[in-house]
Amino acid sequence: MGVPIRRAGESDRAEVVGLLDEAFMRDPVSSWVFPDEQRRRRRHGALMGAFLDMAFAEGYVDLAEDGSGVALWWSVPAGPPPGDAADGPVQLRQAVDPDNERVETIGRLASEIHPSDRPHQYLHMIGVKPERQGEGIGSALVAPVLARCDREGLHAYLEASSPRGRELYLRLGFTDLGSPLDLPDGPRMWPMWREPRAV
Repeated sequence: MGVPIRRAGESDRAEVVGLLDEAFMRDPVSSWVFPDEQRRRRRHGALMGAFLDMAFAEGYVDLAEDGSGVALWWSVPAGPPPGDAADGPVQLRQAVDPDNERVETIGRLASEIHPSDRPHQYLHMIGVKPERQGEGIGSALVAPVLARCDREGLHAYLEASSPRGRELYLRLGFTDLGSPLDLPDGPRMWPMWREPRAV
């Protein structure tokens, strides 16, 4: 599918936060982080905004020109994360929803399973408007980065937050990495890794 993609910038912030908020509002992990639907409607956008700000600061954001989908990426070097990274989940909770332990828990658990032995491109999030899902927009957003990974010999990593997402990533050449992460009394997440393909 020919979906024009461009690099998003700060001027796109409101549009991208709204898109991510809509795309992940019913996601199993978002529903676990904010089990109360009214609270989710109030605070979920702030979480998406925090994730977007991290991508702007540490990576890049690819946006479908028609606003139908977005992908948040950044490059992760090999080795342990910086010393202040351990405070990230705490800071995220304080910024997004201080009374919600699950905001911190998801950040901490995701950090614990994130591989550190090899540099890689990290697909933190990819969101597609609910009414446009199944049209190939997610694949179109991811394909250019994976093609670059293949050309440059780069690995890629992500955590799938739903069985449907996992199936997409399997089709794109990712494989399960280690054991799934079962959130406490919540849904399963799948850490996934992709080796570069020969071109």
